[in-house]
Amino acid sequence: MSNGYEWISPQEIRERLAKNEKLNMIDVREDDEVAAGMIPGAKHIRLSEIPDRYEEIEQTGEIILICRSGNRSGRACQYLASLGIPGLKNMSGGMLEWDDQE
Repeated sequence: MSNGYEWISPQEIRERLAKNEKLNMIDVREDDEVAAGMIPGAKHIRLSEIPDRYEEIEQTGEIILICRSGNRSGRACQYLASLGIPGLKNMSGGMLEWDDQE
């Protein structure tokens, strides 16, 4: 664990979704990026809105943050960790890697 969060691979997320596991996923990309597609079941909260909307994030168990490449979601993880929120995971490679696996 670095900076208060862990990493999770797109492959692991796919496998868990295939088992119908309910995952708490937050997509922090911009509206136009999300319009092009997002992981089913993810909640969209833009990175810039996280400080005002983090209370909308269910804080039981793990919280998986997603962006295009893993960069912005890493910043969201660091911010949420600074608030003392546990269970944070950043999807490695972001939606670029997710789309590569389709």
